[in-house]
Amino acid sequence: MDALLKAPRWPALPGWPLAVALLAVAVVLAANSGAIPLGLADWQALLGGEQTQGAMVLAQLRLPRVAFAVVVGAALGLAGALSQGVFRNPLAEPTLLGIPSGAVCAVALMLTVLSAWAGGLPAAWRPFAVPFAVPVAALGGAWVMCGLLQGVARLLVPGAVAGLLLAGLALNALAMAVVGLCTYLATDEQLRNLTFWQLGSLALASWPVVAVLGVAVAGALVMSRRWGQALNALALGEAVAAQVGVPVVRMRRMLVLTLAVLSGLAVAWCGLIGFIGLLAPHAARGLVGADARRVLPVAAWFGAVLLLLADTAARTVVVPAELPVGILTALFGAPVLFVLLKRAQREIGGGW
Repeated sequence: MDALLKAPRWPALPGWPLAVALLAVAVVLAANSGAIPLGLADWQALLGGEQTQGAMVLAQLRLPRVAFAVVVGAALGLAGALSQGVFRNPLAEPTLLGIPSGAVCAVALMLTVLSAWAGGLPAAWRPFAVPFAVPVAALGGAWVMCGLLQGVARLLVPGAVAGLLLAGLALNALAMAVVGLCTYLATDEQLRNLTFWQLGSLALASWPVVAVLGVAVAGALVMSRRWGQALNALALGEAVAAQVGVPVVRMRRMLVLTLAVLSGLAVAWCGLIGFIGLLAPHAARGLVGADARRVLPVAAWFGAVLLLLADTAARTVVVPAELPVGILTALFGAPVLFVLLKRAQREIGGGW
């Protein structure tokens, strides 16, 4: 137990140089893939040579989207690792708690009433209403869902993890019912926007969006050095964690709110993208073991690589059209979930 509770540290070298190199290869592959082929001259033009059409595509479309995929994937992978550590359940992820569903629910409500609300705004403000209101609504919905999650859990089973999980399942169903109602009442234009959020896409990538989400992910990664130590203690049980000085209730509340920020901001600009938060932590544990101090940053790295590769496939499989990346992650993630369920069934014994 002492090995799990000693001072936190990052994974040791030479693992990180190799990880950075592999991520760089994935970035170059993603940037060069798409409907418009790129060459060495386009990269040279980007660095100061004669401007080409490919260089414009690279600077204005490909690189912002590649960076967006990296930060969104890192956010989802880190959120998944945190949720699995908090609830001591290898199948837990923010979707299980209903946090992304709360964000989508808030966006759906905002989109269906925005036309009436925006009509009273000055004409000069209306083009900025949706870009500003959508992330605010998503983040607010995630925070409200966290508050409801904590309140309902205390009423069901005070202080128990099972209460949070049951509350998450119930609130997730309620949020998606509201989304279904909004879909039914939406106009054709609103329905197209709602479909975007439900299927998931990285088409709204831009450098300001990358900067905002990147700051959130960087802050969470810095704090994960301390959270990893607490999560190692929680893995031994809440009673043991409390005995070694971990403020269990306050730590759980802080981590759930962090999940709200990461999930809410990701949903705000790309909609629902499932299974990254489930697959990345499992891949990380398979590589570096169960130590949460190592799992958290490595899960963020795996999330970035997985979503970057998935988005590259989404942009190239049906060129010149584009598949929603949420569909691809679900197609590849669902079979892996069955494998994980089968493994869990073997570990506890018994049949299906």
